[in-house]
Amino acid sequence: MRMDETQRVPAPQAKVWAALNDPQILKQCIPGCESLEMSSPTDMVAAVVVKVGPVKAQFSGKVTLSDLDPPNGYRISGEGSGGPAGFAKGGATVALSPDGPDATLLHYVVDAQIGGKLAQLGGRLIDATAKKLAGEFFQAFAEAVARAEAPVAASEAAPAVALPRPAAAAPSPAAALPPQTAAPAPRSSARASQGWFARLVAALRRLLGLDRAAQSS
Repeated sequence: MRMDETQRVPAPQAKVWAALNDPQILKQCIPGCESLEMSSPTDMVAAVVVKVGPVKAQFSGKVTLSDLDPPNGYRISGEGSGGPAGFAKGGATVALSPDGPDATLLHYVVDAQIGGKLAQLGGRLIDATAKKLAGEFFQAFAEAVARAEAPVAASEAAPAVALPRPAAAAPSPAAALPPQTAAPAPRSSARASQGWFARLVAALRRLLGLDRAAQSS
């Protein structure tokens, strides 16, 4: 069986690559996966329950990452035994390419082989089941990465909170008072200036003898 498809993932390429190497995300996305544990940076031990037609079997085996080309792709392959049901082995070559700044195109080519009792079910049923499982894995993977990316995008798009403007300073009591007009000059000063002038005139008359002349006449 061979399957060649492309899946668009709404996340940057670096984050898609990191998710492809995260055993927790892979476990969530592999259909029927009961356990997936890292035994080395490129090897994992897995237990998967698979149902092909009327036959249901549990496969135990290992998953290996090879042909690593970060962050552009790798090959993920696995093989396992299902006891009396037979065996299965296969893999997928994964290639990543950017689709704009916030999305990635995930291209995968899947191949699989099944032997034993499962192989007796017929090639069409086996191929249809294998394609269905592969499609479910990559669809679930795209959705898992998108969910992880959504909170980041939301936080970046959140509008800035407007800070309250400081309250205007209260006017000082002096500023609130109406402007004062200049007070009129006191009348006493005018009277004092008039008296001073009269005394000066009288002194001049005495010096010139005007008062005596007026009295003698």
